[in-house]
Amino acid sequence: MAHVTYITFHGKEQTVELGSGVSLMEGAIQNDVEGIESICGGNCYCGMCRVYVAEAWRTRVGAAGDFELPVLEGLGEEQPGARLACQIQVSDALHGLVVHLPEKQG
Repeated sequence: MAHVTYITFHGKEQTVELGSGVSLMEGAIQNDVEGIESICGGNCYCGMCRVYVAEAWRTRVGAAGDFELPVLEGLGEEQPGARLACQIQVSDALHGLVVHLPEKQG
């Protein structure tokens, strides 16, 4: 299990406990986290689950993959730490992870 904190654009924090193997997007949806959507069901093409991984966590979480990069580029995303929550799998190593949400998705 890992505690993950989602911070909205306006600074509202919500910390949830997620099991290993769940994506950050699935965990957000299951816990009614404001600002995360999933039109594509976590299949890495709608871009509605964008997050910004806090700087201290970027190495541990890793960079966007080959399928994810074109989606982020299509959104015009250039902010450091930008990822799609559907592509980040929770593990015990991510206990304490902090991600920020954009003002709006898509």
